[in-house]
Amino acid sequence: MRKTILMALLIIASATVTTATAGKKDKKKKGNVTALQPVQLTNSIDSLSYALGLTQSQGLKNYLTTQLKVDTTYIDAFCEGLLEVANQPITDEEAARYAGQTIGLQILKSMIPTVESDLKAADESFSVNRNAFLSAFVSGARNEAGLMNKGKAQSYTRNKMNELKEEADQKYKKAGEDFLAENAKKEGVVTLPSGLQYKVLNQGTGAVAKADDKVRVRYEGRLIDGTLFDASAKHDDNGVVFQPKQVIKGWTEALTMMPVGSKWQLYIPQELAYGQRGAGKDIRPYSALIFDVEVLGIEDEK
Repeated sequence: MRKTILMALLIIASATVTTATAGKKDKKKKGNVTALQPVQLTNSIDSLSYALGLTQSQGLKNYLTTQLKVDTTYIDAFCEGLLEVANQPITDEEAARYAGQTIGLQILKSMIPTVESDLKAADESFSVNRNAFLSAFVSGARNEAGLMNKGKAQSYTRNKMNELKEEADQKYKKAGEDFLAENAKKEGVVTLPSGLQYKVLNQGTGAVAKADDKVRVRYEGRLIDGTLFDASAKHDDNGVVFQPKQVIKGWTEALTMMPVGSKWQLYIPQELAYGQRGAGKDIRPYSALIFDVEVLGIEDEK
């Protein structure tokens, strides 16, 4: 469960007070505000203005796709909307309405989908009640009395999110345990006292690394449902180099057993992987992991 959800909701809510209080009125037609005249850089003011505009557009595409969830295939539509606001004088009321549309887009494309994605880990049928969400959001923006006060809402959100997170964590923990229990029965799978499981795909005949050696490996990492979350090919086609003592416990144990030239499939229980903390957005807490690992060599210290 992302810890930033509650904070993001509070930040956006406080930013939209003026938006929700704006009344409605008919907009005045102001001609073609989306048309731009050809630009000629005839003096330093023209040049500086142009340079500023171009500089400020840097990183825009990434912001649109990651923060506003805008499909940049429709960049022309985006530019039209931008010019409707930026290429004309507007009233404070109109500015508030445009701000509301911007926040509304963030709620539609980012906020609600993020909450739903996180909570589906605990309950696959979970779906935000959009009417309840928006009604409460508007009440909060207008500072109106609602079905909860803000303190109770924050407390309820925190407690419920923690409860659902714990449910999701236990679900992933049990799924990993069940997977490893069944996997241990398969032909060729070896289970070590630590709980680490492995299957030899190819047994090398080279040296075996010590914990502080530098080992070059190729690997692919997957969740137990087969989802690929990392691979050495994403970083270097020739493999990556690290010390066995620098990685998760399951890897450390395996790499200090595998002769150079070996390729094993590792089945790593959560307590020998990332445990209760998980890793990034792909590896949830208590996740068992599968790795195909090939030891290419032990690097010379020089």
